[in-house]
Amino acid sequence: MAAGSRFESLNPPEMTIGQKLAAVNWLMVLLIVMIASVGFAMLYSAANGNVTPWAYRHALRFGVGLIVMLSVALIDIRFWMRSAYLLYAGVLVLLIGVEVMGEIGMGAQRWIDLGVIQLQPSELMKVVLVLALARYFHGLTWIEVGNPLNLVPPLLMVGLPVALVLRQPDLGTAVMITLGAGGIFFLAGVRLWKFVTLIVAAVAAVPIAWQFLHRYQQQRVLTFLNPETDPLGSGYHILQSKIALGSGGLFGKGFLQGSQSHLNFLPEKQTDFIFTMLAEELGMVGGLGLIGLYVLVVGYGFAIAIRSRSQFGRLVALGITTTLYLYLFINVAMVMGLIPVVGVPLPMISYGGTAMLTVMLGLGIVIGVSVHRDVRIGRAGVEDD
Repeated sequence: MAAGSRFESLNPPEMTIGQKLAAVNWLMVLLIVMIASVGFAMLYSAANGNVTPWAYRHALRFGVGLIVMLSVALIDIRFWMRSAYLLYAGVLVLLIGVEVMGEIGMGAQRWIDLGVIQLQPSELMKVVLVLALARYFHGLTWIEVGNPLNLVPPLLMVGLPVALVLRQPDLGTAVMITLGAGGIFFLAGVRLWKFVTLIVAAVAAVPIAWQFLHRYQQQRVLTFLNPETDPLGSGYHILQSKIALGSGGLFGKGFLQGSQSHLNFLPEKQTDFIFTMLAEELGMVGGLGLIGLYVLVVGYGFAIAIRSRSQFGRLVALGITTTLYLYLFINVAMVMGLIPVVGVPLPMISYGGTAMLTVMLGLGIVIGVSVHRDVRIGRAGVEDD
């Protein structure tokens, strides 16, 4: 293959729309619809048996997101390869725009008002950063990945949005972007000793970083260590969450019967703490059932990555699936008091527009990798087997 044919190689004939639709993993789509349906039911319960103000909008947004997901799944993954850097640059500009004209909500400046929707660019960055890093590492050989100098560009690609997100401030999203990017670095073949070195350096820098945290962020960490010190203040959220989780028992109190949530003891029940409400009403069985649905979707994502014949497709599917797992792990661990409280929603369950769009866009790309799994993409003159 010629050295200039970076994104071309010997591929099967172009698929028709019908063939692509037939190649869609419809069982994975069904699992996604089931998860969103649970979200609709929980938001209906959160509003005391009313579709407004949350459940109706959630269903509408998911319907739009489902169309977006299926449309994205039909796009050739070579398009995402070619557009990765441009998309990254566009979202980075939006993040900079938040600094200039962002909307302030709940003490943070994270949104840009587009009239129809309030867009949160930091959510979109979780997906486009995966695309950009996958394209970068796709072009490197195993030996080149081992060269520390070749890690400077992707580190800058991660550092810029993380710094902008921390200024908003949004520690939870910054952590998710960092962890998701770390997963791409590891999957691309970055040596383990480099991660160990970075972790040791990060731990050593904790006393310095502590000084740059906002007061409420410091309080969240202190509350995580001992929430009983301020049960009516900073420790209120997590203590009420634990009470609701414990009161649900094995099978729960019943749909629409959660006392902590319906008597408004449980804060943010439609967003960050919606899993707590689910566990109170449907019990441990309901909570584990929902987690089981997520595990199946994550499993499909990893299986899709393994079957992809291009390094770019593998990295994208693995990166986006890892991001979905991080959504789930951080939210559930947060409401159980295993980690400090951060603003990370439960995907397709929590109420929120941009988060729904981001997850559905990402899942559409993963399904698209499955549809185009036999597409081979050249890597700087080397055919990807």
